[in-house]
Amino acid sequence: MDLSGYLEMFIEESKDHLQAINDQLLKLETEPDDIGIVHEIFRSAHTLKGMAGSMGYDDLASLTHQMENVLDLVRNGKLAITSEMMDVIFTCVDLIEKMVDSIEQGGDGKEDVSEVVMRLGQIQNPTMEPTAEESESVSKTTAESQALEIDEFQASVIAQARETGKNVYEVTVTLDEKCTMKSVRAYMIFQAAEENGDIIQTNPSVEEIEEEKFGLSFTMLVITDRDARELQVQISNITEVREVIVSEKWNQEVHPLPQVSKETKVIAKQTEGQQKEKEEPDTAKKKHRSKSIRVDIDKLDQLMNLFSELIIDRGRLEQISRGSQLPELTETVEHMSRISTDLQGLILNMRMVPVEQVFNRFPRMVRDLAKELNKKVQLVVEGAETELDRTVIDEIGDPLVHLLRNALDHGLESTEERLASSKPEEGLILLKAYHGGNHVFIEVKDDGKGINREKVLNKAIERSVVTQEDAKTLTDSQVFELLFSSGFSTADKISDISGRGVGLDVVKTKIESLGGVITIDSKLGEGSTFRIQLPLTLSIIYAMLVKVEDETYAIPFNSIVEITNLSSDQVSTLYGQKVIQFRGQVVPLVYLNEVYQVPPIEEANEKEQLFVVIVRKGDKTVGLVVDSVLGQQEVVLKSLGGFLTNLFAISGATILGNGEVALIIDSNQFIK
Repeated sequence: MDLSGYLEMFIEESKDHLQAINDQLLKLETEPDDIGIVHEIFRSAHTLKGMAGSMGYDDLASLTHQMENVLDLVRNGKLAITSEMMDVIFTCVDLIEKMVDSIEQGGDGKEDVSEVVMRLGQIQNPTMEPTAEESESVSKTTAESQALEIDEFQASVIAQARETGKNVYEVTVTLDEKCTMKSVRAYMIFQAAEENGDIIQTNPSVEEIEEEKFGLSFTMLVITDRDARELQVQISNITEVREVIVSEKWNQEVHPLPQVSKETKVIAKQTEGQQKEKEEPDTAKKKHRSKSIRVDIDKLDQLMNLFSELIIDRGRLEQISRGSQLPELTETVEHMSRISTDLQGLILNMRMVPVEQVFNRFPRMVRDLAKELNKKVQLVVEGAETELDRTVIDEIGDPLVHLLRNALDHGLESTEERLASSKPEEGLILLKAYHGGNHVFIEVKDDGKGINREKVLNKAIERSVVTQEDAKTLTDSQVFELLFSSGFSTADKISDISGRGVGLDVVKTKIESLGGVITIDSKLGEGSTFRIQLPLTLSIIYAMLVKVEDETYAIPFNSIVEITNLSSDQVSTLYGQKVIQFRGQVVPLVYLNEVYQVPPIEEANEKEQLFVVIVRKGDKTVGLVVDSVLGQQEVVLKSLGGFLTNLFAISGATILGNGEVALIIDSNQFIK
């Protein structure tokens, strides 16, 4: 049976279950007496084991089975939760994640799990192993009890199935003697049977089969549309199945027996529900159908790319419409603009995913790091439902890892220091996301010792980042900004976690490459807040089109503070830099025609009037001098490709309505 078509679904669902297990394990550490949490973990582990077994990843299924055994003892009150047990289970989950990653990369999903299996065995501490005689006795008893017993209700279900033309088969399956994980094979057999019909009874019970309390064979009662041969072949194709016997005796008259197991009743009730569902009209069925589907992300990217081309053509049509003065054309283009605007909103929403996808991995990381640093830490996550474009989501994970590690190592004090400062011994880290206009803000906040201004300044002077004189004039925010300097670190010693001068400068570079801004706010003794501002999407942006000589450039709207018109005599020179006085502050000027070496249209004369676009990065501003401002327009951000790389202050290009290519300016690079 070819299972390659199910591989992507297996990987996605495995990751979902692993995330759920991680989340519940973290919860269990704080609430060890809550057996409900153990049940949740057990269910996820059990499903994961079955999926791995059905896909043929026996190592993964075997390891999950061993972990499941420990959880089973806990939920049945035979084992108590301990710190050692939690560490082993977390290690087990890490190995399973590694196996799933290996499978995703095209590997075989095999890992050396001998050590963790041994530790799981030690936790279970089996005091007695069954003797050969006992095993034989269990096998014999199970074999003798293979006969199926049904109650009156199940008899009526069978009779009804036969009236509607369905077949009722008793299927006895015998596994190979070398089968190492009988419960996994049984799960795969159940799946194969349920793909062809409904199982209404088993012997032994489902619970006993799952716990491997049976010999090498078990029996199922199956209602199906298929014939006996089809059912037999499908089950026989499963690995480690030695024999499949399909009996048609239940297609004769049914005589119910009085005794029935609890498990049978549960299965029968489920079958009754399934039968009713099949009898419901189509309108009723629709209520039970899922309202969501999985879509390959490449298809969404392709859809976005095609829509981007549509935006370019829309701009061209709007330009033609304005010049033609044809009422019918104008009306049609306006209608198309409204429709395409709605379509754009829909497509962008389809690409939006909650930041929860990134945030989910941090509680586990913080837990492990806190243990390594011997600190007590509580991570509070807020706004995980806040949505961001998938492109941004893919890139934001690493910067947040740096900031959280920084908060744990540098921000939070040791337990002794916190108690000495009359603070709770458990430190607090807040990870928060929220919307603000066309931006998403993400904050990493701690209640630690805050940033020591003097220590940062001394380190900066020592590393020649600033001079002694300049240091005296810097504000607090400017001092905090020094932490983003390349190679800068205030750690007193180098460790595996920090101190190598790699981190915050990388964070800043990555955030700015996404069109975002990062700022720091801190108060000594009270804590620090790192605030990231990101655009909602990177594909379609609002920009101001400007002219520089005969060339058109686009400046992203989110970086523009104001546009002003000045006379040339308002420009001054300060330390060799042309500047203007603007709203009480000195703003340096950047002449775009000089930066981009734009050839003049006519003989160069000093212009009496200047258009200046004031742009901001953090708390710093600069004025971009242009010849004229054309107006605001929605533009599609296009990459310049592999041949044009590392262009100064250019982030991409766009195609305008008239077919002209306009370069998009990265104003951040003008501000140092």
